[in-house]
Amino acid sequence: METFLVSVPQAAALWVLMLLGAVLLAGVLARRTRAVEPEITEAESDARRYAGEVSVAAGRAAATAERRRTDWVSAQQELDAAWLAFDAADQVARQAARALAYPLMSRRRKPGENAERERYLHHVAGAACRNREISIAQLNDVYAHRGWNPRLHPVVQESVLKQAIRDHRWGQYQAVLAKEREAWQEAESAADALRSLRLEATAAVTRAGAVLPAGDEQWWADAWTTAELPAAA
Repeated sequence: METFLVSVPQAAALWVLMLLGAVLLAGVLARRTRAVEPEITEAESDARRYAGEVSVAAGRAAATAERRRTDWVSAQQELDAAWLAFDAADQVARQAARALAYPLMSRRRKPGENAERERYLHHVAGAACRNREISIAQLNDVYAHRGWNPRLHPVVQESVLKQAIRDHRWGQYQAVLAKEREAWQEAESAADALRSLRLEATAAVTRAGAVLPAGDEQWWADAWTTAELPAAA
């Protein structure tokens, strides 16, 4: 019992010394770690924050540029379709005009023939409007006989109608051409804005790069996913 009572205080003192040593060692290691890590100044913190904001803006600009490019490609496809429609209408109109080179027989008209010719013109013009080959305004001109002679022979009326269809297709092509040019300009503007933001972000990250820890390399890679820019027309 005497030996036990003597050894217990000795063991307790030994455990206390070991705990003190561990605490001192942890303090020394923590002090060394803080000495290795550079302190970030307010200016460096602002530079890093600005680099992040510009990178986010560049990401948004990339998405905008991609949308503008998609709109431009769609406008190009619509323009190609409008040209093909005009070209087909032009060929048909030329064929109908060549058919008028042959003279028509001149004879007295039967009673009511002028009314039949007028009904024929209204019928074919209405069908063309339903098929979107002529506009509503052109159809109204037909019904009002503005620039249209309902007493002409159906062959002549057919040729005039084909010319009206060609004019309508040409107007559609001009409208789509203006739309395509506007889409191209918007795509170019979005691409220029993206390039400017990427240059600014590159400079900002370069300025803040000295204070960026190694763990932020993934942030840089995620923020700079390359996107295809609109090609020049």
